Amino acid sequence: KICRRFTIELAKKNFIGPGRDVAGPDLGTGEREMSWMADTYAMLFGRNDINAHGVVTGKPENFGGIAGRRQATGLGVFFCVKEIMNNKFWMRKAGYTDEELGYLGKRFAVQGFGQVGYHSAKFIQENGGIVVGICDRSG
Repeated sequence: KICRRFTIELAKKNFIGPGRDVAGPDLGTGEREMSWMADTYAMLFGRNDINAHGVVTGKPENFGGIAGRRQATGLGVFFCVKEIMNNKFWMRKAGYTDEELGYLGKRFAVQGFGQVGYHSAKFIQENGGIVVGICDRSG
């Protein structure tokens, strides 16, 4: 109920909308809450706005969500790490030599083990990095 009421209050003040501010899941929320928000917004404005379900991201696929969204940010972290570690300029600034370029065989520690941390560690490990440590808010 609180999620739906929150959506109503945001919508009444014009704080959210497909063309304004698109909400996304964060700590303690996920696909279920995002689908509740989209459904509530669509009940309020769906007759006048064909894009009403676009008010949020992170919906389940069967509710208009996008396949791969859950792991997308973690995959983006992996690609950023890969590009930085293959860049001579940044690796030299970090104290590495040209012979030490790349992430293959390097050891990584990941802070945070939510969706982003989990998928970052997963993609790093699957692509030749070595994850030696993971921590989250509980230690």
